[in-house]
Amino acid sequence: MLETSARLLKLLALLQAHRDWTGAELAERLNVTGRTVRRDVDRLRELGYPVNATQGTGGYRLGAGAALPPLLLDDEEAVAVAVGLRSASDGTVAGIEESSLRALTKLEQVLPPRLRHRVRTLRGATLRIAAPGTPVEPDTLMAIAEACQRHERLRFDYRAHDGATTLRTVEPHTLVNFNRRWYLVAWDTDRTDWRTFRADRITPRTPTGPRFPPRDPPEGDVATYLSHQLSTRAWPHRATVLLHASAETAAPNIWPGMGVLEPISPTTCHLHLGAESPEALVWMITAVDLDFTLLTGPPQLATALHTQATRCHNALINFPVPENDS
Repeated sequence: MLETSARLLKLLALLQAHRDWTGAELAERLNVTGRTVRRDVDRLRELGYPVNATQGTGGYRLGAGAALPPLLLDDEEAVAVAVGLRSASDGTVAGIEESSLRALTKLEQVLPPRLRHRVRTLRGATLRIAAPGTPVEPDTLMAIAEACQRHERLRFDYRAHDGATTLRTVEPHTLVNFNRRWYLVAWDTDRTDWRTFRADRITPRTPTGPRFPPRDPPEGDVATYLSHQLSTRAWPHRATVLLHASAETAAPNIWPGMGVLEPISPTTCHLHLGAESPEALVWMITAVDLDFTLLTGPPQLATALHTQATRCHNALINFPVPENDS
């Protein structure tokens, strides 16, 4: 069985490397009889490879669309792959838009006609609107991923939000794609603690190593840890507000990465959150749509809240306030 499989692979490689082959030429290359060649060609056809007979020469030619093995996808799988390739071109990886388009084109070439039509229909009827984001070079992602997979220490230059660059040495754990950005969760060997790094600010150094024994994920779960990090600690401006509602009531209004809820009483809870600017904090706090009291935060946050309150008040000066039906 192994010998037959190896011979089929070699036959397929020969057919892909040369346009036309006679049966005698293939038999000589494979060191088998012409009958065995015909039997192997039939096996390839059964597997879905378009091996065509050439007229007049008794030879063979590999048909179009055979550079990849045939993809035996059902309707839902074909649509899922097409949607995935379209979604991949979201700008989070530099140059991936063209790569995704090429991959989708190749996928269409190896699909059966009916599924090819469905994928092309989906492709032609969809439009991707680019959203802001900082792309990461594919080589950077691969270097980080390989270090994670091999459990090898990674050294890199890291650029902070203020532009300052430092040399970091970490034990990489997981690459995470969250909210149109790539993050590395890793154990910082110099700070002896877990840290979160934006991949677009990482410039890997070579070589990697040495190897290290993998650690348990922080907080027992990388997703939970990263959500907490991105909600508060990773931002230059942080605040805590007292929400006048229970944590259970507030939870549906808190999206992943927005903030960390801390139950205080049956009717109150704390919300810890962070953002790039005081104005962004105001937007996030008011988006919760619950009464709140500011407990901690930068002085600029109080100013931003006053500015927003004044703006909202002025917006209603000439607007009739509806009477309370109660």
